[in-house]
Amino acid sequence: MRIALDFQAVLAQWPLLLKGVGWTLALTAVATVIGLVVGIACAWGRSDGPGWLRGLIGAYVESIRNTPFIIQLFFIFFGLPAAGFRLSPEVASVVAMVVNLGAYATEIVRAGIRATPRGQLEAAISLALTPTQVFVRVVLPPALRKVWPAMVGQIIIVMLGSAVCGQISTEELSYAANLIQSRNFRAFESYIIATVLYLGLAVGLRYALNWLGARFLFGTHGGAR
Repeated sequence: MRIALDFQAVLAQWPLLLKGVGWTLALTAVATVIGLVVGIACAWGRSDGPGWLRGLIGAYVESIRNTPFIIQLFFIFFGLPAAGFRLSPEVASVVAMVVNLGAYATEIVRAGIRATPRGQLEAAISLALTPTQVFVRVVLPPALRKVWPAMVGQIIIVMLGSAVCGQISTEELSYAANLIQSRNFRAFESYIIATVLYLGLAVGLRYALNWLGARFLFGTHGGAR
């Protein structure tokens, strides 16, 4: 049996694809910024906070890392309205991605913090720096430098995981592919093109994050590969 492929029928819907790519990038950008802040704050709390805070953060990290992302998304979008918190699909998607990335970022950053030499901390304390100054100026920059490749990989995983956000009608790339194939019944071509677009987004995001890390986070011109 001969299969006739018609990619043009899918590419003719390029405004939908472009909108899907835009939403995927927007969700990822917002989730990355907020998720990194959450991860850094939780890593600090789990490393140097009081016992009750370490336990609370540990429960958050373990509960998120040991449950599927789609369940977390459905809980936020379908479950929270029962408690009086009704969110739009886009906001629910961002919240779910932030919660997910924050949990993984916590452990990634904590690994970098634990790799900080003890002598470096003692030298900072001897200069009468406050605990906040020690963390922000002495501990965090080299810790992020050590774990940045792992962090970049996790951000890309979260970006690819955003494909399930189409299940709650967030108009990201997988939602666009589903909508196009429902109109022209070209499912094979639609998902092939979506796959190529996701691949391009992942590769481009990796290089962009490595470049941003080298230029703005670490003050170098190299960057992890």
